[in-house]
Amino acid sequence: MKRRTALRTLGAVTFVAAVTGGVVLVGDFGLLDAGAGRSGAAGKGGDLPPATATVVRTDLVQSKTVDGRLDFAQRRPVKSAVDGTVTVAATEGRTLTRGQALYELNDKPVTLLYGPVPMFREMKTGDRGSDVLQLERNLRDLGYGAGVRVDTRYDKGTETAVEQWQRSLNREPTGRVGRGDVVFQPGQVKVVSVDAALADQVGPGEAVLTVASTRPVVRAHLDQTDGALTAAGTKVEVTLPSGKTVAGRVAGTVRPEETGSGDGAASQEGIVVEVVLDGGARAASGEDSKASAGVTFVSEARKGVLAVPVEAVLALRGENGGYGLQVVQGTTTRTIRVETGMTADGQIEVSGPDVKEGLKVGMAAS
Repeated sequence: MKRRTALRTLGAVTFVAAVTGGVVLVGDFGLLDAGAGRSGAAGKGGDLPPATATVVRTDLVQSKTVDGRLDFAQRRPVKSAVDGTVTVAATEGRTLTRGQALYELNDKPVTLLYGPVPMFREMKTGDRGSDVLQLERNLRDLGYGAGVRVDTRYDKGTETAVEQWQRSLNREPTGRVGRGDVVFQPGQVKVVSVDAALADQVGPGEAVLTVASTRPVVRAHLDQTDGALTAAGTKVEVTLPSGKTVAGRVAGTVRPEETGSGDGAASQEGIVVEVVLDGGARAASGEDSKASAGVTFVSEARKGVLAVPVEAVLALRGENGGYGLQVVQGTTTRTIRVETGMTADGQIEVSGPDVKEGLKVGMAAS
């Protein structure tokens, strides 16, 4: 058996392309002729390698870790429907439920109600539509539905219920619901930022506050080349600011303006993914939302495979080529041919009829 010689530049690139399809920095590894590559070819004590390793059975995982930040899902602005002056500003960090005021405009509360249909018109007696049905459901759930038939018609019963509700808010009991009186959202919301302060003048279409759902998420930035990691359901591991590690999954991507990062230039680059934490709000309880979190994406995993350090793999020379391992037995060595697979964390998957867990194999000098 010939002594190993360092395989550099062209040989190294050939090895990497064949095994990983990418660029991996490894130490020098051996180049053997095709004859030495046959299983059972032996060497004498003088041919012992400078270092050895053991074939192990392990799990190989290819992953990428990026920075993320705690936030809340479905961040979106709440815009004023009418002109006015903010007389009571929103409170950042507050969680609001049905019937509570998001803020006050011209000394009148703008009330949160639940439903998917936005407030697009004034509602009054004689109107019909899904928005009327939505309003009547809220009146019922707030305790004003005794005389209301919950349907798509705004009738006298609806008008009376609206008047009762308006009196409870110290509003003029008109029996009509104006565009600037309520804001419909899918459910309870958390105020994540205040866009209009006390005494600010706002007009139609201007943001007064930004809300989100109460479900905590982590938003992470990936490169454009990481598109495969953004699929909904992709499992991740999140290291929270406290150091606690929790599992999560990708819910999807969000537009850069939804991240609330405050860094418009940076947020335009790459892809922003939203990660839902297993355990929900409990998982993020007490965590610092202004500190970074680490998000580890697993792109590929191989369970229970045989592996060796990358530096143990030999490139076999000759027309057959391929790869091998130098098995060390006492003061002698023999070379076996192997198939290579996935690489991760400096280890490479190896397989073949002669590869067994616990084999001692030679390693090239680093």
